[in-house]
Amino acid sequence: MAYEHQQQITRLCVRCGLLLMQYGAESATVTDLCRRLGIALGLASVECGIAYNGLTITTIYNNRCITTLRASTTHAINVNIIVQIQRIVLDLESMPVTSTLEHATYRFDEIDRGTYPAKMVATMVGVACACFAYLAGGDVLVCLVTFIASMMGYSLRLWLSNRNFNPFISALIAACFGSIFASTALLLGIGNDPHIAMASSVLWLVPSFPLINSLSDMLKGYMNIGIGRFMFVIILTLSSCIGIVLSLLLLNISHWGVG
Repeated sequence: MAYEHQQQITRLCVRCGLLLMQYGAESATVTDLCRRLGIALGLASVECGIAYNGLTITTIYNNRCITTLRASTTHAINVNIIVQIQRIVLDLESMPVTSTLEHATYRFDEIDRGTYPAKMVATMVGVACACFAYLAGGDVLVCLVTFIASMMGYSLRLWLSNRNFNPFISALIAACFGSIFASTALLLGIGNDPHIAMASSVLWLVPSFPLINSLSDMLKGYMNIGIGRFMFVIILTLSSCIGIVLSLLLLNISHWGVG
């Protein structure tokens, strides 16, 4: 294998790892798929060093090492992309001979990065929060207020994210806006228990996926990125709480939650 060919495989491996990191894969999955991709393309081994905001890949062939470092900035969630990459690696491993780099690169170029329409996601977020309100004992009016407040809060956060606002600031503003809207149920006496709407309308802000990933990483020995992801969850939750408290202070509401 020529040095230039190994360089190209190294770039593809780090591209694979970055895609996995940026769209929510746990660290063990990133390491495993990068290693399997490199071996399927003819390398002897692939070593990964994962940090919260970067990825280091070292490829080895005939005692010749190539190391590359790339920064990772986006931390979104798209499980569909992770599944597509897993299928690509499985297909490359199942080939009878060593996979061609051109074919592998083409498969990565053809990854479908499509997402659900923003309006559809916002609507489903509203429905989910309204269902929680119903389970907590809210009537139709409480569920309706919860639906509208959570849908508008999510839409605002998405609008801010698309304009490259800091994710913590986006969560703070969205939590404040959603809580203010839900608090109108308490101020106007809408529904059987307006406190349910206030509590349920911000449940979509709970960062469950990053929290699960952070705990999984720490349990599997990836302490650096595990702690980084856990701190991201803590600060994001704190930002949401600050937004909720600000809304209560603005409306002079002395208590909050399901009574």
